[in-house]
Amino acid sequence: MQQEEENLKDPCGEEKEEEEDDDEERRKGSGGWCGCMCIPVHWFKMLSREMHWSFVFGVIVVYGVSQGLGGGLFTVGTKYYMKDVQKVQPSQAQVYAGITSIPWIVKPLWGLLTDVLPILGYRRRPYFIFAGFIGVISMALLSLHEKLHLVLAIMALTASSAGVAIADVTIDACVAQNSITHPSLATDMQSLCAFSNSVGSLIGFLIAGVFVHLIGPMGVFGLMTIPAGLVILVGFMLDEPYMPNFAYKQVNQKFVDASKSMWTTLKKDDVWKPCLYMYLSYALSLNILEGLFYWYTDPKAGPSFSQETIGFIFSIGSVGSLLGAILYQYALKDYAFRNLLFWTQLLYAISGMVDLIMVLRLNLKFGIPDYFFVMIVESVAQMTTRLKWMPMLVLSAKICPSGIEGTFFALLMSIDNLGVLSSSWGGGLLLHLLKITRTKFHNLWLAILLRNIVRITPLFLLFLVPKADPNSSILATSDESLDSEVVIETSELENNNIELVSLVNNVDAK
Repeated sequence: MQQEEENLKDPCGEEKEEEEDDDEERRKGSGGWCGCMCIPVHWFKMLSREMHWSFVFGVIVVYGVSQGLGGGLFTVGTKYYMKDVQKVQPSQAQVYAGITSIPWIVKPLWGLLTDVLPILGYRRRPYFIFAGFIGVISMALLSLHEKLHLVLAIMALTASSAGVAIADVTIDACVAQNSITHPSLATDMQSLCAFSNSVGSLIGFLIAGVFVHLIGPMGVFGLMTIPAGLVILVGFMLDEPYMPNFAYKQVNQKFVDASKSMWTTLKKDDVWKPCLYMYLSYALSLNILEGLFYWYTDPKAGPSFSQETIGFIFSIGSVGSLLGAILYQYALKDYAFRNLLFWTQLLYAISGMVDLIMVLRLNLKFGIPDYFFVMIVESVAQMTTRLKWMPMLVLSAKICPSGIEGTFFALLMSIDNLGVLSSSWGGGLLLHLLKITRTKFHNLWLAILLRNIVRITPLFLLFLVPKADPNSSILATSDESLDSEVVIETSELENNNIELVSLVNNVDAK
């Protein structure tokens, strides 16, 4: 079967010769430092060979540039924008951060649109273009308006978040489909996305503090129009088949059929149980990062870190995230979901105690400078977060039904993001109840202690996670319980979009 596919791809055998050349190059560079450097090169070449180059470019732009680099600029810029320009309290900033994440909670809507509603004959490209324009307009507004009202500022930040979310779910639609058709490459796709995101975040956070110092948070928002513009470029460059004469009158029925299919799948024990665990594991990890950020920059109670230092600290955290992605890819990707999630959640809870040591200033008693200590804290925290996140992503891709991969994967990610929102608002409530303000941090140690205790509770919910490993199938590819009309639509969709299927058939996703 594989030989037939190769012959169909290239009757002259050029595809086979290319693979043989790659194998020869791999053998030549298999030793020493050269071999180590060639491993990722061959890996990217394999993905580019299996996928169309424009798709790989899209993954790098969306995950690496838009979410990674742009996310670093957005995070640091927004923190200083809320603190220095809008002058809000840390508990308020925590709540507003949750509001800006709402577009990620309604990801099923974006996924459903990309699955059943093509625009001008294309199923993915218009959504990239639309997402990029939203990002450019919202960031330009924040950058150019010096005295923007708080409500309008939050709306603009939310719109920018929506642009990133739409681009993310559009890429995820192809990625999830590829994880089903090529299950052996599912972990590689997750690693590609994680690697792109981690490297982008490293660069983004590294330069964010410098640019906040030089041009201010509003200037940083102006720089963020560049990643949004690259998303528009992805929309124009993506190799996607044109679909003329689409029956738009059937869109309503397709929405109904897809919703029925999602509900039927979601009711299965192998689906709703891990979904419940994913939500609770995030919701119970209370987010009090805004309180810690205000303490980091306070000249009296805290270490009074500068903008450059804050950006560098977050960039070190991205290094930890990158190490977590590498560790997962080369050492942990074949472990059973339940076992891996147990140890990562335990490490996540324990590592949070390091914040308590710093806030109580115990590190200074041992002669460890704040600057050095917080870098260790951030890198360990991001590494454990990445190790906890990646098996959940693989598990999510495994339980997506064929035909509505984008919609259902978006639904699963929205459940995770709902947990993140609950975590953010829960942390904001905790900061408010403990009366932690812009200048008062007496109870910050108690907030950290309570957060770390709550982080342990997901360990008692691991029975909701299947015992399967990433190489096994969790959800049957064809399910009799699915509505027959949905299955028919799925079959027709795959036959009419064979180029798109081949486009996403050979990549690993986030």
